Amino acid sequence: MLGLHPFHVVGDKYARAVLDGADGLPLLIPALAEELGMDELLSRLDGLMFTGSPSNVEPHHYAGRPSDPGTLHDPARDATTLPLIRKAVAAGVPVLGICRGFQEMNVAFGGTLHQKVHEVEGRTDHREDTTQELDVQYGPAHEVILEPGGMLHRLAAEGQVLAATGRITVNSLHSQGIDRLGEGLAVEARAPDGLVEAFRIQRAQSFAVAVQWHPEWKVLSNPFSRALFAAFGTAAREYMQTRRAGR
Repeated sequence: MLGLHPFHVVGDKYARAVLDGADGLPLLIPALAEELGMDELLSRLDGLMFTGSPSNVEPHHYAGRPSDPGTLHDPARDATTLPLIRKAVAAGVPVLGICRGFQEMNVAFGGTLHQKVHEVEGRTDHREDTTQELDVQYGPAHEVILEPGGMLHRLAAEGQVLAATGRITVNSLHSQGIDRLGEGLAVEARAPDGLVEAFRIQRAQSFAVAVQWHPEWKVLSNPFSRALFAAFGTAAREYMQTRRAGR
């Protein structure tokens, strides 16, 4: 809600990351669930990005305990994104998930979430300091260890941003995180405390990757973020050509 009215909105940073980082045309998909006509929608798209959000996936979707009072939810988004993710992957549409989108993709394939990572034994606090200015909140927070042989490891190596330790540095602005990884998902990166920070969908026909951090933030100033969005854009254009050839 914005004021008294419901809105379908997307953050400027996500739209600009698609425009500038992926060289794509960003279009907002409203959270209208099955009313969208998902199969027809997918026949017209070249790729899908599932963005971050102040809201969290409702825990009943992964048999989690009820959320604490005051937790923000968006049931209309859940009803749209969870089936749309599965349909997009099955259709071969390139998919990128970020933060909430990362968590949605995990839940869509049967995974579960920690609702408060900072309260889980052995995990560190992955939340941002909301008293700081945005550049600090979205600034480098911790390293992630990239899985050798993974897609993100390859992107970092090709972009010459991979440290000798096999790590890159990312921002961190989340309280929820992966508990159990979904079926058919392969870990692409972990935080030093072991928390899964990125994965790919193994059986996907095309690009299907999700990250817990926020690569969309000032995408052109971060070499790895540029590489990630460029790879997503390349996959979308390849899919577009395949789709056109099949008509």
